[in-house]
Amino acid sequence: MHRCNYRAASDLGYKTTIIHDACATLDLEFDGRKVPASQVHATIMAALAFAYGTVTTTQQYVG
Repeated sequence: MHRCNYRAASDLGYKTTIIHDACATLDLEFDGRKVPASQVHATIMAALAFAYGTVTTTQQYVG
């Protein structure tokens, strides 16, 4: 997933949908602190939902 793609689409007026359970990440480290993948995922999804589009699950999208 590339946040810049969602931003560009939003800037051009397109409505975007992010299917969050189809995205993956991994543990990251910042300033000497390990950040678990679940927190990385939640943080990125929250930012995308706030500024760039709808965040949903596969079941909600298909259903």
